[in-house]
Amino acid sequence: MTDSSRTLWVRNPLACLDNEARGGVVIRGTRIIEKVAAGARPRAPIDEVFDASRHVLLPGLVNTHHHFYQTLTRAYSPALNKALFPWLTTLYDVWARLDEDQLGLASELAMVELLLSGCTTVADHHYVFSGKLTGAIDRQVETAERLGVRASLTRGSMSLGKEDGGLPPQSVVQDEASILADSERLIERYHQRGDGAMITVALAPCSPFSVSRELMRESARLARDKDVRLHTHLAETADETAYCVKLFGMRPLDYVEDCGWLSDRTWLAHGIHFNDDEIERLGQAGTGIAHCPSSNMVLGSGLCRTLELERAGAPVGIAVDGSASNDHSNLAEEMRQALLLGRLHYGPDQLSHETVLRWATQGSAACLGRSDIGGLEPGQQADLALFTLDEARFSGAENPLAALLLCGAHRADRVMVAGRWKVTNGEPCGVDLDALLHRHDAAARRLTS
Repeated sequence: MTDSSRTLWVRNPLACLDNEARGGVVIRGTRIIEKVAAGARPRAPIDEVFDASRHVLLPGLVNTHHHFYQTLTRAYSPALNKALFPWLTTLYDVWARLDEDQLGLASELAMVELLLSGCTTVADHHYVFSGKLTGAIDRQVETAERLGVRASLTRGSMSLGKEDGGLPPQSVVQDEASILADSERLIERYHQRGDGAMITVALAPCSPFSVSRELMRESARLARDKDVRLHTHLAETADETAYCVKLFGMRPLDYVEDCGWLSDRTWLAHGIHFNDDEIERLGQAGTGIAHCPSSNMVLGSGLCRTLELERAGAPVGIAVDGSASNDHSNLAEEMRQALLLGRLHYGPDQLSHETVLRWATQGSAACLGRSDIGGLEPGQQADLALFTLDEARFSGAENPLAALLLCGAHRADRVMVAGRWKVTNGEPCGVDLDALLHRHDAAARRLTS
């Protein structure tokens, strides 16, 4: 669809996450204008119809945490079979060699991967800045706009190198004045506000072990002044907790609260090692959690207490995390991991496929501070993911919605962002995927050789 006055009826899906839209949804321009009940016809005049009778209809999936650049160091032999801290120290020196062309290819591949998995809103946490990579976020904005995806891009930072007691090497840290000045520049230049925003910018010091207390506090102040969101890694490993207790004399959540971060402006990646009291405080504050099940398993970091967090009032979303700790950018597959890992802990009667689907849509949108995406309500953005069940893995499936997770859906047939098809017949629109894969693989080999 290109004409904002024309209406499209996505008609009679095989199944739908929203029972009130079993007859489909009607779209005009960038928005959903009507949900159609099963067996009914739209009230609005219809200009065009898409027959969705072979498709399971979902709101577009929303990713809440990623590191696009890490697509260049997947399954990297020197970093295999290591926990978080030694994994990071092995890879930091490789990532320090990144240039903007490599980052552009890594970002494009990650966004296309996410699109193909049904993801319409991508999020990235980029924190590696060197002399060759000062315009990293600008390059990501250009890529997202060219692909037509919705993007939450966070200006990450590392200011505390090994010489100052931090984990990263000095080659990838910046001084705090430069970090804050560039953060303000990016907000003023790119951050869009209101319903339908395609590009948003958040501030994201990397972690308690890579930035100073002053930078954490100043980032919180700038976020309040500019009315943008805050993001960081927190409570990912037991090592991190020990580090914070040793260096700051307090646990990770106490530390970020002391820095002014415990609020509904913030969402945190991983959120594994919280005790009962901390979960209650997160819920009271409305602080979101980006659940990264595959990464948590690959690095042996632990299990996020998703149900307790959500019951306490903390929004829970799903994230693929970096493609060097996953090692893919597939949000549909991540939903299945969230279901299986959650059931291992809570049991099958406590965690349903509907809950995980809600996390990947409505819950993830809440983490990003968005109410205009993540659902199929009239007035929300026309971001849709449609999956067919034509592969051998789905044969015999009686419940189409459950089959997406239990049978392992991994590729959407159709994806719409803001009323425009971005994936059709399982292929990205306007992207030469073979050429992209060739360029990306060559860039990865240059980086790691």
